Amino acid sequence: MERVRQVSGVVRLAARNRALRRLELAFAAFNGAEWGVWVAILVYGYGHGGANGAAAIALIQLIPSALLAPSLATLADRRRPGRVLLWSYLAMAASMAAVAGAIAVSAPVAVVFGLAPLVNLALSAPRPAQAALLPGLVSTPIELSAANVVSSWMENLSVLIAPAISGLLLGVGGPQLAIAAMAALALSGAVLVAPLPGPAPIAPEQPDEAPGMVGDVRESVAMIVHDRPARLLVGLLGAQFVLLGALDLLYVVLAISVLDMGQSGAGYLSAAVGAGGLIGGVVAAAMVGRRHLAPLLVCGIAAAGAALVTLGARPTVASAFLLLGLAGLGRAVFDVSGRTLLQRVARPDMLARVFGLLESLMNIGLAIGSLLVPVLIAASGARAALIGAGALLILLIAVTGRSLLAVDEAADVPVVEIALLRSIPLFAALPAPALETLGRALEPVDVEQGAVLMRQGEPGDRYYAIAEGELDVTRYGAHVATLGRGEGVGEIALLDEVPRTATVTATMSAKLYALTKEPFVLALTGHPPAQRAARGVVQSRRERLVQLDSG
Repeated sequence: MERVRQVSGVVRLAARNRALRRLELAFAAFNGAEWGVWVAILVYGYGHGGANGAAAIALIQLIPSALLAPSLATLADRRRPGRVLLWSYLAMAASMAAVAGAIAVSAPVAVVFGLAPLVNLALSAPRPAQAALLPGLVSTPIELSAANVVSSWMENLSVLIAPAISGLLLGVGGPQLAIAAMAALALSGAVLVAPLPGPAPIAPEQPDEAPGMVGDVRESVAMIVHDRPARLLVGLLGAQFVLLGALDLLYVVLAISVLDMGQSGAGYLSAAVGAGGLIGGVVAAAMVGRRHLAPLLVCGIAAAGAALVTLGARPTVASAFLLLGLAGLGRAVFDVSGRTLLQRVARPDMLARVFGLLESLMNIGLAIGSLLVPVLIAASGARAALIGAGALLILLIAVTGRSLLAVDEAADVPVVEIALLRSIPLFAALPAPALETLGRALEPVDVEQGAVLMRQGEPGDRYYAIAEGELDVTRYGAHVATLGRGEGVGEIALLDEVPRTATVTATMSAKLYALTKEPFVLALTGHPPAQRAARGVVQSRRERLVQLDSG
């Protein structure tokens, strides 16, 4: 019963946020398209060269993405991440449609192999953009953890359903039909994220010193190199993709050459991993609200490794579905806990770039996994490939376990609070270090419907940022404004050192973050662009009050 309550609590946290619902459904569409098209393209490659053909088309897709993913990820730090997400989904749909069309008209194999990298390049941008957008859509750190758990559910649900559908479509109409269906799925994701532009980028220390995309990549690489916690987590999360690269090819080899399941079997085995991932999402729900995530991360990766070693020792149809499901469960727990921990330790202004480097490592890992499989199969068969992949994961966690515990103990970056401040025009011009300082100074405040937050004429000692709910502003009993998420109240009294100029009442239950006078004034007066923005907001509100008083 306790686990049921935890899961239902996660669902409620995510479901009550309309923007988060749209983002998670789009993420499910993205993951479904990604996994479904990957299986279909590998099957096409296998049909034009066996295991070597499948490995070749995998590498042709992965190498450009590994090189360009960090640069593509900088877009989400330099532009509104929601807009980057929208255009990425549209690019996915267009590139998949092009590949499906080429196969449908029996274009030369070289043409299909040439178009395939465009699909993977489009797939490289959405995850970093989502990582940058997500903190701006939630109101508390607990809601961020819940959103990451739901993201895992969406991913694993799509891994369960999309490859199975892809397998069915492969049997009915071949790779072209399966890939065309995945293009339609990607297009539905674009429709869902269209209303979610996300916050403006964090301002650089000096606007005229913005380094550009190449400079952004260099800066993010340097940050990872010198930041031990971020380096460890990015490396671990990237290493899991060696396993996935091997599995992507092994699904095909196991289904067709070992278990005699035919082409459709590759999709069904991939779906087994998704089914396990859904169960893993239920386990991961237990992490919501937890301070420490490393134990879950360690247990998840160890379980995935043990399952693969066992499958390699006894590969049957029944054990394949069971043990691949267990591997999916362990990977889901590992991935959710690892990504949440990475969001806690990475610099907020470089979040998308850090996840872009992870996307690059993902493609490198997938490529390495794809290369290892033909070598291991040639040496001693598919069973050796499975045992080798599982043993790698177990060795990895044995070597890094103690360091992970230390990183987990020290992680404490207020990513949700920083994202909220970024969405408020008053603070948008502040550089990342100042935003992080203010984020740490914020204090959560819950107010009930009808509660008076401040009264006209009282002295003011706090500014309030609105994370959830609505506040009604009145002056001498007359309505002035209704304020919601991404807005704040109380700046006039603090900046001009005057009594409160209006009364503020909660029209519904609201979640706020309070900032005391000293850090508020120090941050805004110590940074000229932010000071100008603050004065503009104060002047605009004062003019509004004068108009109301004179009217």
